[in-house]
Amino acid sequence: MGLDFLRHTDINAGVRLFQETEGAVLLDVREPDEYAQGHIPGSRNLPLSRLEQMAGVLLPDFDAPLFVYCLAGTRSRKAARLLIELGYTNVQNIGGINAYHGSKEV
Repeated sequence: MGLDFLRHTDINAGVRLFQETEGAVLLDVREPDEYAQGHIPGSRNLPLSRLEQMAGVLLPDFDAPLFVYCLAGTRSRKAARLLIELGYTNVQNIGGINAYHGSKEV
C-alpha cells in the first residue's frame, strides 16, 4: 500500500477499510484545535506540523496499517509521503473530513 497516496481518495471508503483492518490506526493530521472541533471516532491526532518529531514515539509499529486524513486532503497527502519517507510501510491517504458522511466526535 506504500504508494496509495497517489490514487484518488474516498474518505468514506477509507474509514470503512480502516474499520475492517486489524491493527489499523486512523490518523488525523490536522492541528489540535481543528481535531477538537470534530473528528472521526477512533482517530488519533498527530498534526502534520509535529509528525516528523513524534511519529516514532506515537506510532512505533512501522508496519501497522495507517489511514491518514485531514480537512481537504492536502495535509494528509503530505503526511502520507512523509510517513513513507520515515519508513512506514503501510500508509494510505484517505482524504479530507470535509467529504466524510459519518458521525463525528468532539
